[in-house]
Amino acid sequence: MSRSAHVVLADGTRFEGEAVGAPGVTTGEVVFTTGMTGYQEVLTDPSYCGQIVTMTAPMMGNTGTNAEDDEAHRSFVSGLVVRELSRVSSNWRSSETLADYLTRRGIVALSGVDTRTLTRHIRTAGAQMAAMGTEDVATLHDRALAAPPMAGRNLTDEVTTDRVHEWSEGSGRFWPGARRAAGARVVAVDLGVKRNILRCLHDEGLEVTVVPARTTAAQILSHRPDGVFLSNGPGDPAAVDHAVVSVRDLLGTLPIFGICLGHQILALALGGSTSKLKFGHRGLNQPVKDLATGRIEVTTQNHGFVVDVASLGPACRMTHVHLNDGTCEGIAHAEARAFGVQHHPEASAGPHDSRHLFARFAEAIAGGAPSAHAGR
Repeated sequence: MSRSAHVVLADGTRFEGEAVGAPGVTTGEVVFTTGMTGYQEVLTDPSYCGQIVTMTAPMMGNTGTNAEDDEAHRSFVSGLVVRELSRVSSNWRSSETLADYLTRRGIVALSGVDTRTLTRHIRTAGAQMAAMGTEDVATLHDRALAAPPMAGRNLTDEVTTDRVHEWSEGSGRFWPGARRAAGARVVAVDLGVKRNILRCLHDEGLEVTVVPARTTAAQILSHRPDGVFLSNGPGDPAAVDHAVVSVRDLLGTLPIFGICLGHQILALALGGSTSKLKFGHRGLNQPVKDLATGRIEVTTQNHGFVVDVASLGPACRMTHVHLNDGTCEGIAHAEARAFGVQHHPEASAGPHDSRHLFARFAEAIAGGAPSAHAGR
């Protein structure tokens, strides 16, 4: 039996659909992603914490779900909106339909929504808070208006690990790895890290120690690392002041690599600023130009904030640019031995054009001066 439901935006715009996931009501920032696949990675990517995700491709669930493609131990999205949810899945790796996965994971979801119109509205009016569920439209609108906006929110505490642990799993048969920095140690600061990022670091031969988001610089250095990795994550980077302080204290001591939120935290630690985009970049087909080589890479992205290039000092240069809107996609600071990119080179899901950035980080570690860890 179908259950009529709505997603109602803070500006009063509403869209009708059918409730297909877990029962209940949810609120979050309504955004859209342009990937034709990768829905399981989206549902478990911690960077989507606090967001209702609209899939722009017309049908989701064709290939089902499996036990290998989760990017975290649980789902973090506030909700999912699709045009059509496939009730049938067909793939040799599939173990569960998307409909059953949504219910088991407790994810509120709507099918039958005019996602094309919803996406066009977000592009025009901007990403905004929304409420979704089977309640009446007026109540959902009140919930959307009362929901806290994404700007100013530090969500890393909701997604980070609660303990220090070692990561020892690689990509396996899907990517053999080059092991350019075999035996070197990296401390990965978990701001909402995806599992495939950690796998990519391991593929380069790195020993990976994962630490919580609020780990101080002194605590990071106590692990005697050869490098520090700053992960992706959700929320407003300017609100994650504890990580900015830690990174500022680490600058110049050893190589640092940041992805997405980690890239933004690095920029803030270097004295820059960030701002919120109108509707962000989310999807598997985002064009980025490497300013050093002129090479254009198709990338996976998921972010709503961006580094303000004009705020960076002369020693920090922009290395990559988004070709759709000219925003910053990468920075580097030679003296601080630090670099970051806005996009996701682990590409889970998505193209692998930028995966070489993990090799760059490994080579920076392998070619650097011996650290305290090297004498173990």
